[in-house]
Amino acid sequence: MKITNYLLFDNNNRQVDFRLTPNKGGKISPQYLVLHYTAATQAKGSISWFLNKEAKASAHLLIDRDGTITQFAPFNVMTWHAGESQWNGLNGLNKFSIGIELVNGGRLVQAGGAWICAIDKKPVMDSDVVIARHKNDTIESGWQAYTEFQIQTAAEVATALVRTYQLKDVVGHEDIAPIRKSDPGPAFPISSFRSKVLGRKNDQTSVHHNVAPANIRAGAGTQFAPLTEQLLPKNTKVRILKREGTWSFVEVLETVHGLNDLEGWIASKLLVE
Repeated sequence: MKITNYLLFDNNNRQVDFRLTPNKGGKISPQYLVLHYTAATQAKGSISWFLNKEAKASAHLLIDRDGTITQFAPFNVMTWHAGESQWNGLNGLNKFSIGIELVNGGRLVQAGGAWICAIDKKPVMDSDVVIARHKNDTIESGWQAYTEFQIQTAAEVATALVRTYQLKDVVGHEDIAPIRKSDPGPAFPISSFRSKVLGRKNDQTSVHHNVAPANIRAGAGTQFAPLTEQLLPKNTKVRILKREGTWSFVEVLETVHGLNDLEGWIASKLLVE
């Protein structure tokens, strides 16, 4: 993948399908990449929605379940994907981020013994359902699985975006608007995805543990909300990915409170090798 004049080109040097959305703002200098799910099982409806002026919603890219990509705005133009949101001291992430939508039904409901997408009412096969607890929830739910095509394509695109715009991080909508949103959800491996596209060399970093129960937070400071209702248990194994002042951004290497894909900030003083 490569980016030329803020437009995406595939590995065969062909521009991906471009359909300009009317739902856009002024110029931006992106700092973050935000991942979303469409909450629908098919791309057609989401594409039509982003092209509808009355929707007042959009994203820069949509990646279908077969890996097909549609671009809706140049990467230096603001799209309306984040809504009311905060991250690392920034408010309104539309002004600071690139948004990617992944075609996925998200949290599913059960009806008549079948799993159903709550939005488009389409059934999802049992083999495509992941039973998991969202990091912002207390109970397990059914979620539509992402395809390998989607994850691989998204990783290639994200790597190109990080390289081109020197993006600081990759986050989910659930991170920047945790009360309102749950995407991309627990079916998406965001921790390993983030490590891959940011080029982190996990095998070159040492394993630490916390010497006391600790909050793991959304940002580097006590002003940021904890990512889990319960404290991280003492002696939980973590890998430090980066440091900021007296805080460390860590990857949790164990399943904690039912979560197996957790990253966040912990006070550095609580971590030892």
